[in-house]
Amino acid sequence: MGVIEIPATIKDVAKYAGLSIATVSKYLNGGNVLEENRKKIEEAIRVLNFRVNELARGLKTNCTMTVGVLIPSLENIFFTSIISKIENILLQHGYSTIVCNYRESSKLEKIKLEFLVNKMVDGIIMVPHGEEVSHIQELRNKNIPVLLIDRMLKDVECDVVMSDNLNAAYNAVEQLIVRGHRRIGIIGGPEKVYTTQERIKGYIRVHEDYALDIDEDLIKYGGYDIESGYRILEEFMEMANPPTGIFVTNYEMTLGAIMAINKNNIKMPDQISLIGFDNIQLAKVVKPSLSIVVQPMDEIGETAAAILLSRLNGDYGTFPSINRLKTELLIRDSVKALAR
Repeated sequence: MGVIEIPATIKDVAKYAGLSIATVSKYLNGGNVLEENRKKIEEAIRVLNFRVNELARGLKTNCTMTVGVLIPSLENIFFTSIISKIENILLQHGYSTIVCNYRESSKLEKIKLEFLVNKMVDGIIMVPHGEEVSHIQELRNKNIPVLLIDRMLKDVECDVVMSDNLNAAYNAVEQLIVRGHRRIGIIGGPEKVYTTQERIKGYIRVHEDYALDIDEDLIKYGGYDIESGYRILEEFMEMANPPTGIFVTNYEMTLGAIMAINKNNIKMPDQISLIGFDNIQLAKVVKPSLSIVVQPMDEIGETAAAILLSRLNGDYGTFPSINRLKTELLIRDSVKALAR
């Protein structure tokens, strides 16, 4: 007969760590403990496979029916719209959500992830900050399902749901090119963010396909915020040979660019043609009507929720699932065809 392995208990963890059961329980419930005690508890959990064994056996007592959600900003309409859809779907399946904001800080991202793990969430949906993967891999090693939204990471296997950012940028810039524009500026996000890199790739590829020279001065990076859009739009228009068309790759930066256009009395589209990102409501109220790339926010939320629910039910038949969803391009009055 084989040896029956008995799952480790909180008492076992406390004994291994040389701490009281109360201290271990406090840590597991998200409370603050001394740094040295935290390290002892985490070592005990790892050595004793405390969480792994319980998850592997599907013990109901280890299922909290909560999902952690980690996003870079609670002010970003793209992320909040997606999270709202995810919350509604998970709620229908009995799951509550804990939403955390890491404010585009790598350090805070790790702190908030640790907080969610301490809360014993059953799974995590997150928008990763940069390119580092060690803290994500730790979650995978603990058998915690992790799904990434909007951004991919190299060297770690995770489910991903995002827009087809490369083709979104390609199609937007192409519409400027076919209307006679040859000097086209792009306002990108943080340079190390995967989403930014994909949109810049689309910008470069369409230039190459149309045999157009690429002026590096027309590729600028911002911070996915209003201030970046405002500042870079002004920088473009102050150039000796400014662009005739600009593609802004984020909603907040689009808003900033429009504010700069209005503040400086720049005539759109006569002086500058503009294509922005997201928020159909904004596109309708801006005069002239704004051309935009529309991301499938509801579809992203629905797809992410469906995949995570399947993982929580133990279905890994399609793991990892990489989903690039099509965007929609709406060309309106903010884009002008130039005489050739």
